[in-house]
Amino acid sequence: MRIRWLLIAALGAAFILGTVALRDRTPIRSEYCTAEVGGTVARVDLEQAKWSALMAAISSRRGMPARAATIAIATAFQESKIHNIEHGDRDSVGIFQQRPSQGWGTVEQISDPHYSIGRFYDGLAKVRGYSSMEITVAAQKVQRSAFPGAYAQHEDDARALASSLAGYSPASFTCQINPKQGAGNTKSIADDVEAAYGELSQEQADGQIAFTLAGEAVDVERRGWSLTHYLVANAASLGIETVTFDGRKWTASDSPDGWQASSQARSAIVTASIN
Repeated sequence: MRIRWLLIAALGAAFILGTVALRDRTPIRSEYCTAEVGGTVARVDLEQAKWSALMAAISSRRGMPARAATIAIATAFQESKIHNIEHGDRDSVGIFQQRPSQGWGTVEQISDPHYSIGRFYDGLAKVRGYSSMEITVAAQKVQRSAFPGAYAQHEDDARALASSLAGYSPASFTCQINPKQGAGNTKSIADDVEAAYGELSQEQADGQIAFTLAGEAVDVERRGWSLTHYLVANAASLGIETVTFDGRKWTASDSPDGWQASSQARSAIVTASIN
């Protein structure tokens, strides 16, 4: 009888402790990002968001129109579902499934999204009038795909992502993530942004990094929202807790709520703080 009561007491204690632990534990969220523009809601996973944001950043850095990013994102959707994969048809690799045997570079080079995106834009820039072409036509002139018509099916989502991530649609891109405490540092953020956008004026202090933008107001707003959305797209991998710009604030802990008004968020200055 004594053993039975001891067993019941132990099970009861375990149940209470387990209940407390469950109450204290932050629920695991599904992680994804969305771009909502003009009635289109494009939903992507975190890797797709990361590479889409990089395509928009590099096109902006090169002074290319948002149409270039739309073409690149639609192409990557079709070729790899915007995942940096290590395999494909014959010797194809990377987000655009470029082939070393066709002169795109080595496997190691093509597997680097910065390189592969740059090579795609190199090819696109040589296509006269690409900004007014149908996506299937422009993409095919660069990729030489066996199924050129397939690119068109991704146009709506690609256009929404490009418009958001290139900064033409303010506060239209957001991600729902699970924050990881102590996962970020401002130097990593600065290095990542510089690799995508080039050198920007920035200051780091007390777990926060601030990027100051200069130029005409309209251009500052567009570039600011491009950078802001880029930081949100990379918040999970860079350990970013908050991003603010132009009266809006995104917080990883409250990421299901998306963008919120903030009196501390300033125009011309994009800030990111770490967990």
